[in-house]
Amino acid sequence: MIQTAPIQQIYDVAAIRRQFPVLSREVKGKRLIYLDNAATSQKPQVVLDALTRYYTDINANIHRGIHTLAEEATAAFELTRDAIQRFLNASSREEIIFTKGTTESINLVAYTWGRQNIKAGDEIIISTMEHHSNIVPWLMLCEEKGAVLKVIPINDDGELLMDEYKKLITKRTKLVSVVHVSNALGTINPVKEIIKIAHEAGAIVLVDGAQSTVHLDIDVTDLDCDFFAFSGHKLYGPTGIGALYGKRDLLLSMHPFQGGGEMIKEVSFQSFSYNDLPYKFEAGTPNVADAVALKTAFDYTEALGKENIRQHENELLSYATEQLDAIEGIRIIGRAKEKISVLSFVVENVHPQDLGILLDNRGIAVRTGHHCAQPLMDRFGIPGTTRASFALYNTKEEIDELAIGLQKAIKLLS
Repeated sequence: MIQTAPIQQIYDVAAIRRQFPVLSREVKGKRLIYLDNAATSQKPQVVLDALTRYYTDINANIHRGIHTLAEEATAAFELTRDAIQRFLNASSREEIIFTKGTTESINLVAYTWGRQNIKAGDEIIISTMEHHSNIVPWLMLCEEKGAVLKVIPINDDGELLMDEYKKLITKRTKLVSVVHVSNALGTINPVKEIIKIAHEAGAIVLVDGAQSTVHLDIDVTDLDCDFFAFSGHKLYGPTGIGALYGKRDLLLSMHPFQGGGEMIKEVSFQSFSYNDLPYKFEAGTPNVADAVALKTAFDYTEALGKENIRQHENELLSYATEQLDAIEGIRIIGRAKEKISVLSFVVENVHPQDLGILLDNRGIAVRTGHHCAQPLMDRFGIPGTTRASFALYNTKEEIDELAIGLQKAIKLLS
């Protein structure tokens, strides 16, 4: 668990909850208890207002028009790029590429840098706890190029075995692509050390930040990662928008991911020339509205204070762990020393889906299954888990309701 300083101001959860409209609804006659935040977070009213305001006040295509709406839309879109640069502490706004999210960002790297640089016999290293989006693109690339995929093992607590990682590194290692925080376990991986080791061997590193951006302070300059991918919908922003950070020299060396408008300077029927960074990788009309609203999500969490949010979520994680440990039959999967607010667990002889259905009948939303991490589930010898994941608006009272719901469900299903 992350160690944090005491909260410097009153963290008013009740007031925060009132800012999220969906939290006031009922599900099957019960007050909604939303504990599926690792899948996607709910959106505060200010983000919803930002979406509406974009479409009602300034909707226009960007970068190409000289009329007032086009210029206002372009300015709002590019302000979000600046916000992402600050959020990640990137050295240049040219290093921020808008994408649909983490999955597209990883595929962009695989299809561009990967196809240009990976050859037969080269090695790519990932970890046992990767999401499918950080497995499948590399499997596809290895199949196409004749490269080798290696996997960092984990211990029973769900922590990477770093000594084994060091053994996997060879002179043929070209890329290490690793998740910053496990979506299924909550484990925080030592990515700075992973990057340092990879760089010493001449390999580049991509960090999957889908889960980490909402919980941790991200500094790509300090980490020295070569690529960093994240999605907006995990951090109280809209779906369908995210970004890829890439070091400028690498981005300059890569071919575009897609062809079309925006990513070109000049086109004839004989040839074309690429646009400058970052537009070289942003073909077509982008998701302008969601990009604009994403800045509002950054502003919202910044106003609350990431340290305050982190403290609150850590308290929820500690409390929930104690509550679930006290329930007979529950086994928590993933007890890493460094975790974010995710609890994955199993109940002997009870299928996670059955547990999830009974909890849903009480208005409690959790995630069940393999969480797009089937190889990780295979490592623990289980088909899947039930996962409760906590956010800035969750409360201890909701965790109490989760514990009651689990006790009743286990009694009914056992």
